[in-house]
Amino acid sequence: MELLINILGGVALLLWGVRMVRTGVTRAFGSSIRRGIASATRNRLSSFVTGLGVTTILQSSTATALIVSSFGSRKMVGVTAGLAIMLGADVGSTVVVQVLAFDVAWMSPVFIFIGVTAFLSSENSRRRAVARVFIGLGLMLLAIKLVMLASVPLREGPTISMLMAPLRSEPILAIIFAALLTWMAHSSLTVVVLIMTLVSLNVVELQVAIMLVLGANIGSAITPVAMNWGAEPAARRVPVGNLLMRTTGVLLLFSFVPWIVPVFSDFSVDSAHLIANIHTGFNLVVALVFLPLIGGVASFVTRILPDRPGAEDLLAPRHLEEESLDTPTVALSAAARETLRMGDTVQSMLTRSMEVFRSGTSEQIKEIEREDDVVDSLHEAVKLYLTKLSRQELDPAESQRVIEILSFTTNLEHIGDIIDKNLMELAAKKLKDGAVFSSDGLAELETFHAEVLANLKLALSIFMTGDQRLARRLMEQKVHIRELELKYSEAHYARIRDGKAESLGSSSLHLDVLRDLKRINSHITSVAYPILESAGQIAESRLREA
Repeated sequence: MELLINILGGVALLLWGVRMVRTGVTRAFGSSIRRGIASATRNRLSSFVTGLGVTTILQSSTATALIVSSFGSRKMVGVTAGLAIMLGADVGSTVVVQVLAFDVAWMSPVFIFIGVTAFLSSENSRRRAVARVFIGLGLMLLAIKLVMLASVPLREGPTISMLMAPLRSEPILAIIFAALLTWMAHSSLTVVVLIMTLVSLNVVELQVAIMLVLGANIGSAITPVAMNWGAEPAARRVPVGNLLMRTTGVLLLFSFVPWIVPVFSDFSVDSAHLIANIHTGFNLVVALVFLPLIGGVASFVTRILPDRPGAEDLLAPRHLEEESLDTPTVALSAAARETLRMGDTVQSMLTRSMEVFRSGTSEQIKEIEREDDVVDSLHEAVKLYLTKLSRQELDPAESQRVIEILSFTTNLEHIGDIIDKNLMELAAKKLKDGAVFSSDGLAELETFHAEVLANLKLALSIFMTGDQRLARRLMEQKVHIRELELKYSEAHYARIRDGKAESLGSSSLHLDVLRDLKRINSHITSVAYPILESAGQIAESRLREA
């Protein structure tokens, strides 16, 4: 029992170290990684190289698969490009295995010391994230050392021989066992490193270890399929295609296992390095075989996972046509139409938010939160589209329009976030606590909400027309909203002083809703700034001269 606990503790520490490396890299470079994946779809080779590079850094093909799936659901990455990225990701996930195959356990205290020192001596979030990577690497090396020390007695006892007997006689059972283990651990790196450790101690035979490695490669492809099981077909195609390619690779290689060891023995330092080379070799062979056939695989998974009939993909952009990028005027018009669609969704969210505060249900709150997913998706799509357009030669007016659209879509996205993360959280709290607004308080909130909603409609009109008169009117409304918020806050405090029960029970809710609606209005009025600035109708500062 003590032996089992020591081994499980070492494996748990190894899993934690892998997780720290992954989360550290994601926190430090997550946005750059996502931009890299989104933009690397020019051809299958560039997609493969991107997947290789990203996963070499992340050390998790599962994490890469989930990013690609999210882009696939938004139609930002095609199935062919996504599968090529995954072929590169599968190879990239073997890089650290190659490093750990050598005796580098002595580096564990060095990495931990560097990581802890950097973490404690800095308040910078990115530096702390990089420090987590060093700590994670140190814990991984320490975990390998602990597992090796705990596994030494297994060489001499009969227990391991009894446990390995079924796997030795039934190689398919060994593959299934390793696949399930990897799926539960969510990390092929951990499982393969554990296999290498046991092989180096002569606890597991080479033939069985190879079967376990093949199973681990299938298991790591199962995880993203399982995690996207209930998602849209577009989000599941890349994970399913990757699983099909890996499974086919295992089936093709299964009969050649007896000849694998002599081939890899010539350039392997020891048994652990041999397992690492087989793991890398398998993924390279799968990539070489399927990269030329990737189009056929993409067509096959698209046929078996077609779009749901009659279901409109609300997350996908409707107007952003790639062929229009050669004509900036047309492309800007398309981006503006998509921005208006985004504005209509935000307007719907804002309109329904007051209904939720009147007599809403949890289902209505979830519907509004789902609409924010549409806003986020369209914002991302418009931003990437205009980024591509910016690579063209644009005249000053076109460049200015790009900035205006990007600024407006960003403000719309912020409004969606305020409604989703703030107002809906307040609505859920009101529903949970059974709080009730006073009749006067509710009337004030409805009036304030109606003013903000009218300003949003005006802002959408200004965005399309660029009308200076309307822009000035919208800026004047900002002052009006500020005065109105102050007036209604004072009226609310007066009701509290009078001891009105409903006002006392809903005080924080009432003031928070006013504050969030005012924040929304500030984002709305931002559309008027560039128009009035270009006309010279805005002062540089509101401060009086000393």
